[in-house]
Amino acid sequence: MPQKTQQPDLRHLTDQYELTEDELETTLAAVMTSHPDGEDLWVFGYGSLMWQPEFPFEERELATIHGYHRSFCVYSHIWRGTREKPGLVLGLDNGGSCRGVAYRVRADQAATTVEYLIRREMVTRVYIPRWVTARVGSRMVRAHTYTAAHNHVQYAGKLSDETALQHILQGHGRGGANTEYLKNTVGRLEALGIVDRALARLHKIVELREYGSAC
Repeated sequence: MPQKTQQPDLRHLTDQYELTEDELETTLAAVMTSHPDGEDLWVFGYGSLMWQPEFPFEERELATIHGYHRSFCVYSHIWRGTREKPGLVLGLDNGGSCRGVAYRVRADQAATTVEYLIRREMVTRVYIPRWVTARVGSRMVRAHTYTAAHNHVQYAGKLSDETALQHILQGHGRGGANTEYLKNTVGRLEALGIVDRALARLHKIVELREYGSAC
């Protein structure tokens, strides 16, 4: 069977802030329609999915994608912040490349996994589901991931370190402290041998500020 190349058809999404159940079901159908029937699903993780996937998988490997880079470009209103005091979380933004983790999910668990990911990533629709080409060892695979929506109120774009730190230090939401999110992500990147100097720099500054405030 030839591999499908089209992206999910997301024309049903409106400009409402929260994803409705009807929109969730239609988004799930759009993703699965653009995925070959009976084939395993690859999922590309670049942030919290690297250390907290919370879905079953058969294989986990380092992977690289091109055309997007990891960036603190999304204001968090729920998991690591609130609307009044937004935190800052990672998104895939245009340009460059990104090293992360690819998970292979069994074909019979693909739809359930995508539904879980839509519920997790698209609560306020600041993330858009996309297919990307990922290099996994010597293989090239088509992987499901989520990129930042530039037309969304939570899209932060490229922030200065000082502005990013302000949000990371103040952010606290349903998932806990924003600083913990940064710490866990940097720790996982280091364990995987992935170098991300921008995140490492932010983490070092946060550590120094937290140490200074504790003295």
